[in-house]
Amino acid sequence: MGVTKTDLFNDTQNELAAFAKVLAHPARIAIIQYLLKSNTCCNYNLVDDLGLAQATISQHLKELKQLGIIQGTVEGVSVNYCINPVKWTEFKEKFNDLFDSFNTEFCPSC
Repeated sequence: MGVTKTDLFNDTQNELAAFAKVLAHPARIAIIQYLLKSNTCCNYNLVDDLGLAQATISQHLKELKQLGIIQGTVEGVSVNYCINPVKWTEFKEKFNDLFDSFNTEFCPSC
């Protein structure tokens, strides 16, 4: 079997790209901001606050959950979502490493 494009890059590069891709939708940014502010929520809270359809919110939550950025616990007939602190810290550190690797002395005209 041939090499896939992701095989050309290391694990960190692929993980950062996947994280960036999930964050590339404004609804997902709004969901994350809501979760960071409230520390937990039910799907119906997001529908009310963001003004998006239930199905749309559910799809965005699915994308965030698949990557592990959020986690959910079933409580009765609803699911409470929150930021996954382990995954959030992991991505934060990887992005900080990327941004911190920029050396302004290397590009004095910038």
